[in-house]
Amino acid sequence: MTAEQISRIVALAWSDRVSFEEIESRTGLTEAEVIKVMRQELKPGSFRRWRKRVSGRATKHRKLWKARQKGPGPGDS
Repeated sequence: MTAEQISRIVALAWSDRVSFEEIESRTGLTEAEVIKVMRQELKPGSFRRWRKRVSGRATKHRKLWKARQKGPGPGDS
């Protein structure tokens, strides 16, 4: 992987509006592979901050985003 490709992946991963599914369609890397790249490229503290920010974030996970757009389901309060 070139430095330019790594830079692009890091930029996409940091972006709040780009889901992991979108990153996979653009780069071919799964969420786990993106996490691995981020772990290798970021300082430990920056990686932990990024992981905390994107974990469970609806905009980074298309399924969560769609579920939140629909609202609570039956039995949800």
